[in-house]
Amino acid sequence: MTTQNLFTSVKLNDDIELNNRILMAPLTRCMADENLVPTDAMVQYYARRAAAGLIISEATIIRPDGQGYPNTPGLFSAEQVQGWRKVTDAVHQGGGKIFAQLWHVGRVAHPHFFGEGDVLAPSALGVEGSVPRMRELTYQIPKAVSQDEINQLVSDYAKAAENAIEAGFDGVEIHGANGYLIDQFLHHASNVRTDNYGQTPENMSRFALEVVDAVMSVIGANRTALRVSPGAYFNMAADPRDRAIFDYLLPELQKRKLAYLHGGIFDDAMTFDYLDGSISQYLRSHYQGTLVGVGGYSAQTASQAIANNQFDLIAIGRPFIANPDYVERVRNTLPLVEYSEDMLASLI
Repeated sequence: MTTQNLFTSVKLNDDIELNNRILMAPLTRCMADENLVPTDAMVQYYARRAAAGLIISEATIIRPDGQGYPNTPGLFSAEQVQGWRKVTDAVHQGGGKIFAQLWHVGRVAHPHFFGEGDVLAPSALGVEGSVPRMRELTYQIPKAVSQDEINQLVSDYAKAAENAIEAGFDGVEIHGANGYLIDQFLHHASNVRTDNYGQTPENMSRFALEVVDAVMSVIGANRTALRVSPGAYFNMAADPRDRAIFDYLLPELQKRKLAYLHGGIFDDAMTFDYLDGSISQYLRSHYQGTLVGVGGYSAQTASQAIANNQFDLIAIGRPFIANPDYVERVRNTLPLVEYSEDMLASLI
């Protein structure tokens, strides 16, 4: 089966045109230094993948208390901005484009990483389990954020977006998926607030839209994207009431003319009864802008899905870990190196 449609250029907007429709998905690698600064090895890692139409960086924390995994890079210090500038310069020299994924993990943060202070979340509802890669650290019950803390978080997302542009990124993807802070506001299992951020679809969408609007106000809608998880599947219990939240949120996002919307799912073959299908099917039926598909697609299945108008772009994850030259291998129908977990120990 031909995959030629993956190699057509696509214009996201007046500011950004991609050479092809293959995106490198955000991949948490936990390889930053002790100050959460990108290393020289990370510079080379991203540079080797510059042939992607767009690289979405690994999730990058907006402030210290947003950290929930070891050695995840940040975008809140001058040193971190300088470190990322080396990455973006290398990607641009290779002819590529790169967005920073902005991240706060919310209730799955751990004070081990940021010292004194509370774990923050919409509500004081914790999750069971322990920190990946540091299983001796168990999750804590978070503090429900106050209005002042919400205001500061919104400002910190905007500042991180400014820092991303200063660091040379072509734009940002706000991480609003996968059970992290923004996603926690969007699901009944993690949000039981009774104020302006809880109970109704409009209220539960408020924080996400405030963050999007704040980021747009400083870098523009053309350079702002969002990742969402309408189906609860990671650090989150499913609740059929959640659909109404996304039924409200998606038209609101449509009005904002974002660079793209990115589904958050590990396997898009998963279906959700309350969404009447998969994540990408639900998003496509409710959002008419540029949509990124993700979740276990091969080049062949992605090509077919794009041909069927299921989405416009495809984000590829694990195959990019195993194949830095993934784009050229697919273009030339060369065999792919199979991904294995031992590849996570280093930056290939």
